[in-house]
Amino acid sequence: MITAIAGGVGGSRMLRALASVLPAERITAVVNTGDDIVLHGLHVSPDVDTVVYTLGGAANPGTGWGRVGETWEAMGELRALSAGRLAWFNLGDRDLGTHLYRTSRLAEGAALSEVTAEIARRWGVGVTVLPMSDDRVETRVTLAGGREIGFQEYFVGLRHEVGVESVRFAGVEAARPAPGVLDALGGSELVVVCPSNPVVSIAPVLAVPGVGDTVARRRERVVAVSPIVAGAALKGPADRLLSELGHEVSVAGVARMWAPWVGTLVVDVADADLAAEVESAGVRCVVTPTVMSGPAESVALARAVLDAGGLSWS
Repeated sequence: MITAIAGGVGGSRMLRALASVLPAERITAVVNTGDDIVLHGLHVSPDVDTVVYTLGGAANPGTGWGRVGETWEAMGELRALSAGRLAWFNLGDRDLGTHLYRTSRLAEGAALSEVTAEIARRWGVGVTVLPMSDDRVETRVTLAGGREIGFQEYFVGLRHEVGVESVRFAGVEAARPAPGVLDALGGSELVVVCPSNPVVSIAPVLAVPGVGDTVARRRERVVAVSPIVAGAALKGPADRLLSELGHEVSVAGVARMWAPWVGTLVVDVADADLAAEVESAGVRCVVTPTVMSGPAESVALARAVLDAGGLSWS
């Protein structure tokens, strides 16, 4: 069995690649929920839903998030009624069904992990998808100038165009790992850190009490894929956030940031010249194409990750 720590688009694509070379039942995904937000009274779990939709074949292939074939009638009406004020975060008509169901089940007393399993079953997802915690953890961003806002307001509302001074995970000190998370991380043959944003996708998971320590103890069995290629993020603001928070925007910077938890870092061929710097951080470096531009490239990367962890995929 392998366990993957994942954020949104990058994490979901890595999970889909792994599930193409291993039986899905051998894979557990521990997914970031620091991005979760309550909108219009509905509990939205963007990273969890992106993972489930992707593994279930329902994700929008153009964006990597949201539903394929989505329509936007409800948002159009909300935009007209509120002059756009309440429609800064788009929820598609089909996607709304997921959020309505999740919110209703949570109100009935079900845990987020239970509801996530139910939604995953609806899509026939064989991978075990676990939220990092059933407790509320909120990623909060302090903007340049000192104003603190929720992550989605920064990421979607401000289109991550404003400088950031700091990031914190409100409520994480009191949070507990969701049932099954520590067992999966502690008992897996291999732990894979997906190429997700180090600051706002991977860090919240590691910050949940018990999770970071469990991963650190398994360090020699942890393989990560760098989300930074040739000094830039392939998608999203990871590169800017790293720079603004004082980290070097390179695979070497990622290695230094993840060294306490990661024993092996897989980097793209574009960064082959930095392999020695990665290893100087005490992290073994594996160089291979990491850009999942198509099915063949995704499969090749999944096989390379498993090879790096000494796990058979044939």
